[in-house]
Amino acid sequence: MNPSTPTTVVQAQLDAYNAHDVAALVAIYADDVRQFQHPDTLLAQGSAQIAERFTNRFAASRPQARLLNRIACGKLVIDHEIVTSITAQGTLEQELVATYEVVDGRIARAWFSFA
Repeated sequence: MNPSTPTTVVQAQLDAYNAHDVAALVAIYADDVRQFQHPDTLLAQGSAQIAERFTNRFAASRPQARLLNRIACGKLVIDHEIVTSITAQGTLEQELVATYEVVDGRIARAWFSFA
């Protein structure tokens, strides 16, 4: 499989997320990436904000994403996931759909829809 297909880029992102590897995550995202809560609420823009967002997320809990289903169509990859986090309040599970747009081998935009 070509390591720079949209599907393999998104899988690398999921693997880095589950490893809590902020540097690897930042490298997978485009320098001018934008993350949104679906449809258009901006969560983070650019490498520095992405790094800060992941650093804070990993410090607050030890999240692990479990892929339930993946759909790929051209430059878009859609993941249906359950993210389990361990916090001081206990174990929390969040179902979500993440849509990634991959351009030139990096994630350019991402939208997150929470159940």
